Amino acid sequence: MTEDRKDRTRAARRSDWKAEPMPERHDTFVLNRAFSKEEMDALRRGNIPQAMEDKWFWYMEGSTLWAHRSWTGHCIYRIDFKEDNHHIVTVNRNPEQYRRTSIEQDIESLNNLLDWWTETPYDHYSEWLSETYSALKKAGRA
Repeated sequence: MTEDRKDRTRAARRSDWKAEPMPERHDTFVLNRAFSKEEMDALRRGNIPQAMEDKWFWYMEGSTLWAHRSWTGHCIYRIDFKEDNHHIVTVNRNPEQYRRTSIEQDIESLNNLLDWWTETPYDHYSEWLSETYSALKKAGRA
């Protein structure tokens, strides 16, 4: 197997992309959601951005998923997965890095992201189109 092929099949690691730490200004909440073995496998593989439209870099360390914006490296979400499916989410609250301030909005957004990220194969372009359409719709331009 070539070195390039190995890189595409191995799980993403923190060192694969710019990954800033979670800022001191953050919030936590519980995400109640069950994941199948296949979905957890997809999350464990992580994502190393391959195109400009791919907005997210994520990887797992142990039972913790770290999600960073690909262009800036800002850590937006940290999910500590729990066996009882009451996962602890830490969310960035630095207004210069992340503008959402509502846990309800974060739950909705994170669930949408997790739906995309657990698809096999992950399709960053469809995710980008969906996020763009949602933003236009909220702005009354769709």
